[in-house]
Amino acid sequence: MAGPVAAAGPAVGVPGASTSAAGVDGMAGVWRSDGYGTVLALEDGRLREYQTTAVSCLPGDSAQSTGHGADGTVLYTGADETVYRIRAQGRGRARMHVDGSVGDRRLRLLPALPGRCTQAQPAGARAAFDVFWQTFEENYPFFAAKHLDWHAVRDRYRAKVHDGMPDGELFALLRSMVRPLHDAHVFLDAGDTGFFAQGRPGTTIPSPELDQRARHYVEQKDLAGTALHSFAGGRIGYARPADGTGYLRISGFGGYDGASRAYARDSAVLDGALSEVITPHLKHLILDLRINGGGSDALALQVADRLTDHPYPAYAKRTRNNPRDPAGFTRPQPIRVIPAPGRERYNGPLAVLTGGETYSAGETLTQALMGRPAFTVRVGQNTQGVFSDILTRTLPNGWTFGLPDEEYLTPSGTTFDGPGIPPDIRTGDFVHDIGQGTPDSAFAQALATLHAHDARPPVPNGPDRKG
Repeated sequence: MAGPVAAAGPAVGVPGASTSAAGVDGMAGVWRSDGYGTVLALEDGRLREYQTTAVSCLPGDSAQSTGHGADGTVLYTGADETVYRIRAQGRGRARMHVDGSVGDRRLRLLPALPGRCTQAQPAGARAAFDVFWQTFEENYPFFAAKHLDWHAVRDRYRAKVHDGMPDGELFALLRSMVRPLHDAHVFLDAGDTGFFAQGRPGTTIPSPELDQRARHYVEQKDLAGTALHSFAGGRIGYARPADGTGYLRISGFGGYDGASRAYARDSAVLDGALSEVITPHLKHLILDLRINGGGSDALALQVADRLTDHPYPAYAKRTRNNPRDPAGFTRPQPIRVIPAPGRERYNGPLAVLTGGETYSAGETLTQALMGRPAFTVRVGQNTQGVFSDILTRTLPNGWTFGLPDEEYLTPSGTTFDGPGIPPDIRTGDFVHDIGQGTPDSAFAQALATLHAHDARPPVPNGPDRKG
């Protein structure tokens, strides 16, 4: 690892640079987000991200201005086709929305780029350790719930770090620091040196191989050899057995079009698939999220929007925003399920299949369906227990890592992070059933529950809900 690394790109907001809210793109200046440890420099039609902590300021993503909305929103698009939408909210204030996410980030105008961002940044193993530890210290919400004393972790490991130590030793040390979290939204990518990610104990990380095995198992065990009708590059599958029950399997929320990574394209593909699935003759629906690696929360919410005729709260979202106070969060943003306008919607009985391999956006969809007014039942096992967007960061040595910094709250203000969302009806482990070739207990229980619901007398003068 070489000497000091300077922040990339020209300084913005330093003496002589414009900090007004007017400019080439209408939002020129330096903006700090409320939470997320991020400063954005907007100048000459370009967005530059700086990833900040109390000990560092490192360059992150960048994007180019690609247009303006009728409401004054300025659009920036990154090389990975991520779209950032920034809109002024009054003097010195703005909001940013990232396509594919839900909720907005609040921004406030700074007089200049923080001084640390214009200075050469320390390098070496100790600098990497300090940025890694400090980023978790300022952003990770779940140390108390995970029973991990993060300050004790620093005291235990920092003395073992020295500049010039082999990359493999540093990687193993950083990995050991976060391994006790058992958090599937924590990862460390050290390139050729190694990669670390893990799930909750007793669960399996979803993979394309597991997804294919699950699909074949369902077709043979549950659908009597009937092949699923595939959409979205195989990430969505559908069948309708003779009894009128629809079976919809979704293994992820994104990557639907191999030619594009744009959220708008994925949304259009998902809309087309749902339009073929949701028809007026659908009597029951089983939604299988048991092998689901997550993805875009906005795409997940798009599914919920097609499964109701009545708007209702999905969840509320907040992020850590006080580096010195683990209990400091932004004001929760309410996220709602809104019936999709101009589309066929399904408002009948719904069974949602979940398990420990239901991750992230698969879980936020499960949470969004908990308040669904029509009859909805969860069958299977607890979901994985990770809901937040992943805050991706870069270390001074070029390695990348990720961690959660948000909570998704129920109406009572609780979160399912860690243990995951429990089922209403608990059945056997799906991955075990696949491996052993045993019958699919969750699918059978879902069918039985939906049919039993048909036999119940209707609830007078009220919504059709679980008793």
